[in-house]
Amino acid sequence: MLNKKNKWNFKRLVRELVIMVVIIFVVSTVLNIYRAPKLDSNILPEIKVTLIDGTIFDTAKSKGKPVMINFWGTWCPVCEQEASNIDSVSKDYTVLTIAVNSRSNEHIKKWLIEHDVSYPTLNDASGRWAEKFKVSVYPTTFIYDSHGKLKFTETGYSTTAGLIARMKMAE
Repeated sequence: MLNKKNKWNFKRLVRELVIMVVIIFVVSTVLNIYRAPKLDSNILPEIKVTLIDGTIFDTAKSKGKPVMINFWGTWCPVCEQEASNIDSVSKDYTVLTIAVNSRSNEHIKKWLIEHDVSYPTLNDASGRWAEKFKVSVYPTTFIYDSHGKLKFTETGYSTTAGLIARMKMAE
């Protein structure tokens, strides 16, 4: 026979869900801190590169605005899940995505079309940029504030709402 304390009711269910969400948040935060690259500098480096579509991306043009740099790969299933989130943010903010070890520009362009995203992308075929930013987990996202200082480093999947909130805090 169940006593009154063991019965599931709405109040207990909500309490259990809140506890579960808090635990997931804490574990996720600890993992993020552990996996985040330790950069030599927290200042946005000068980046002037030719993207896969032939346009030039230049961090000098983003002075006074937050900048997101996202490292990903066409081979990465988590990156694929996050792609539309990054694309949404790129509509309103300065975003540079860096496709690491993702073969040719044509292969990356095809991947972007297949996934219906159009964010600015640099092909890091050799992994040179990933090495410079000490990235070893994909996806990894760096968010710099409007003064060019690193505000957030995210590893793994990030939601659109989370990315936009971080960009707003970086303004």
